[in-house]
This record gives sequence, structure tokens and C-alpha cells, in this order.
Amino acid sequence: MKLFSIFGNPVSHSRSPLMHNSVFKNLNYPACYTRTHLEDGTKLKETFFALNLSGANVTVPHKEAAFNACDEVRGFAKTIGVVNTLINENGKLIGYNTDADGFMYAIEEFKTINKILILGAGGTAKALAARFKQESIKVSVINRSKGRLPFFDDLGCQTYIWDTFELSHYDLVVNTTSAGLKDEELPAPKELLLSILKNTNFVADAIYGKITPFLQLANDNNITYKDGADMLLGQGVLANELFVQSTLRKDDIKREMAQSFLL
Repeated sequence: MKLFSIFGNPVSHSRSPLMHNSVFKNLNYPACYTRTHLEDGTKLKETFFALNLSGANVTVPHKEAAFNACDEVRGFAKTIGVVNTLINENGKLIGYNTDADGFMYAIEEFKTINKILILGAGGTAKALAARFKQESIKVSVINRSKGRLPFFDDLGCQTYIWDTFELSHYDLVVNTTSAGLKDEELPAPKELLLSILKNTNFVADAIYGKITPFLQLANDNNITYKDGADMLLGQGVLANELFVQSTLRKDDIKREMAQSFLL
């Protein structure tokens, strides 16, 4: 029986155990998935091996710490310095990122997206910005402070702090901050957000399972929106493929994982 977990702070809200355990149970794969509340990201690697895990997912605020904890990083995660999926490969910690492709799956229904504004500059924002740029999408990033913005400058994004923001029209505005996850905070000042919402076609939030204050504001202004559930599903399918080393069919994983959202 293999053991998997999700690391985060907070983590009690996570649907990942339900998603992955639905796959394991219904497809007869000998594994179990649990949650691990981790306050100190520097303890991630030792905690991973102390629990004798075969793999794990990583959520806020430890995705960049996960990158630093890895013995080897593969694929897209190498480009962005952000890891959300970990694999124990013969005693070595191998890191991947499935967030970005998960989000691309989530916004397929919005059709043509040429210009995106990202709220926040953390690990999820890094993954999404880099992936959007690969698709030749124009990306702007707005954050409370300048500290994390050089990464996005180097990607070729237009960057702002709240006080320097220059309004434009966007096809999609994405909240990647934790505002609204365990509080009723907005990701930026309300007046600033209202001006942005009046100049966008769609809104998305990386947070799932609740109508965040940001999404409520979008709804109040008749903007089409979606939460992070489809992103969660998309990245979860890709992560599970890594967990089971492609011994299960992707379509089967997706079917069982999607069913778990109805539970």
C-alpha cells in the first residue's frame, strides 16, 4: 500500500484526498492519500521521508519551498521554480508542476484569451504567467508590493503594484492570492477591483469550493466567473498519472476524479 499526502497551511479544506482516493479505490490501485498540515516549508523534505510517502501534492504557501527541497526538478517546474507535485524515486525527491496545464484545461470554455491580468505574485502566479507566455498571451501582473515582481519582468510581463496600476481591457482576470480562502478579504482594494472588473470579459479564482469575496464582486457586476475547481481537477489528473507511474489510463483517472466532485 503506497501512501500519498498533500502539504499546505491551511490544508484541512483540501479536496485532494477525496479526489485521489476515489481513483485509488475505484480503479483498485493499492494506495491511500491523506493531508499533512505543515507550517514550516523548510521541514517539507524531512517530513515527506519521515512519513514514508511515495508522492505528494503541495499547496499554498509551500510551492517554492518544495522546489528548493527537491533533489531533481523536471519539466515545466524547472522554468518557473515552483513545484506542486513530488515523487519519491528510489529515495530521491523529484519535483513537477501540474498547476499550469491544469489551469489551461480550466479556461478552455472561455475560448479565445489574448490578454490576462493576474492578481498576486506567488507560486501559482509564476506557474500561470509562464504558461500563458508560452501560448503568446499578453500577461500583466499586479501585486501589493514590488518584491516578487522581477520574476515576471524577466518573463516579459507588464507588472504593477496597486499604486502604479494602469487600467487596460482584459479577456480574463485571475486571482492567485489566498485572499478569501479562510477570510472575507479581497485580493486588492475594492475600488481598484471594481475598475478592473468593468474592463474584463471573464474572471477566475484559484480558490475552489466557495464563492470568494472576489468572485462575489464579479457576480454582482454581471461578470462570468469560475472558481478553481476545474483547475484542481486538471492538475489532479496530471499529478495522479505521476503517482501511479502511468499504470492507469488517463481517461479512467479523469472519470473517477470528476465523480469525486459530486460527493
